[in-house]
Amino acid sequence: MRAVVAALAANLGIAIAKFAAFLLTGSASMLAESVHSVADTGNEVLLLIGSGRSRRARNELHPFGFGRERYFYAFVVAVMLFTVGAVFSIYDGVHKIASPEQVRNSGVAFVVLGVCAVLEGFSLRTAVREANHERQGRGWRSFVHGTKSPELPVVLMEDFAALLGLGFAFLGVLLSDLTHDGVWDGAGSVAVGLLLGCAAFVVGYETKSLLIGESATGEMSAAIVHALEDGSPGFRVIHLRTSHIGPEHLLVVAKVAVPASMTAGDLAAAIDVAEQRVRQAVPIAETIYLEPDIYRPGAADPDDPSVAVVRRFTRRARTARQPDGNSQPG
Repeated sequence: MRAVVAALAANLGIAIAKFAAFLLTGSASMLAESVHSVADTGNEVLLLIGSGRSRRARNELHPFGFGRERYFYAFVVAVMLFTVGAVFSIYDGVHKIASPEQVRNSGVAFVVLGVCAVLEGFSLRTAVREANHERQGRGWRSFVHGTKSPELPVVLMEDFAALLGLGFAFLGVLLSDLTHDGVWDGAGSVAVGLLLGCAAFVVGYETKSLLIGESATGEMSAAIVHALEDGSPGFRVIHLRTSHIGPEHLLVVAKVAVPASMTAGDLAAAIDVAEQRVRQAVPIAETIYLEPDIYRPGAADPDDPSVAVVRRFTRRARTARQPDGNSQPG
């Protein structure tokens, strides 16, 4: 949450500075940027609230806990970005284009925009540094799409959009000052609004997917299958279902084929050991349910599509690790 706190502090100071600059200049672009920063400040508060509420203890009504509160509040952030930031900025920009007004004291606006760019850059640098701990060499697009922690992608998108928005506001004020035509200032406000709309769409799309439930990554699923099969002779995963209850809470449900000769006591002990291996391989697998079934060697391969994907992923990983590129048997 360090990136969220840094973004909150930066956006609060930025919002105050931008609004003061708007009062001195009357610039529509500065007003749009002021609303943008106010919305961003509210967004960080919402992310902190969601993080706090997600740590509540599970109860009878919510037996899996409240981890998805973080996803819900991140989705609310996307709605806030669109309604408070994008819609207002576009509306005010169109109004200023229809009734243009000359920007006053443009030098003040340039100084404030420069200071805000420095503060936004500091916030973005903090978010990038925190994200680098998680993305582990993945590209930024892959990280935003694949991460199960909603806060970092939200802050990254906010800060990146904020820096671009400052550029649009600077161009709007500059062109308005050079041409003595307030239409350019209104156009800058519209550009900021469109930018926020795009950021809101990306944030909303990614957090909606997390909110309705995403499965574990291919690496995690492969680790779970290996943990269930490798240490228990005769075990073979038939069905595997995973879902993120929260960024640090994974639900694992599997149907496992077992030898028919196992007694109930041996089976119970083997399942307990298998669960321990899964938790060692994937520490966030807090809740595990295993259903045993009888393994029939003569029957067709019982794997469901999700397990087949895991096995293909494993074969590709083994092939990549071999120097000569020849694959080992799956």
